[in-house]
Amino acid sequence: MTLKAIIHDAEEGGFWAEVPALPGCVTQGETIAEVQANLREAVDLWLSVEDETVKAGKNDRVFELSV
Repeated sequence: MTLKAIIHDAEEGGFWAEVPALPGCVTQGETIAEVQANLREAVDLWLSVEDETVKAGKNDRVFELSV
């Protein structure tokens, strides 16, 4: 899977980044390299969160999909 991230200059110094395809997936860092490393972690964490509000019905099938 390939995702695009936008890296912004932070007003207080350093940088912050967001992944538009993953709402709420943001991170920050003092250097571009640090932001890039933090982005990988942020995406991994975002994708690992299970949506507990969705309930499967008795005839539904649930499967996990790795991307």
